[in-house]
Amino acid sequence: MKQDFSQLARALVEEATREDEDEPVEETPKAVAGRKGGQARAAALSASERSAIAAKGGEARWAASSE
Repeated sequence: MKQDFSQLARALVEEATREDEDEPVEETPKAVAGRKGGQARAAALSASERSAIAAKGGEARWAASSE
């Protein structure tokens, strides 16, 4: 079957970015603990505290990108 340029490009990208299903992703104990810690911290904070933390993070992110 003859492919046009777009179809060929898509096929190449899909092949290049395909993940191997044979290799399972190994979770490290630190990754598991980090998820649990983040959930516990979010549960312990009030909505206003979470909002203040998010606002501070947003300011830091946009300040860093404008430099």
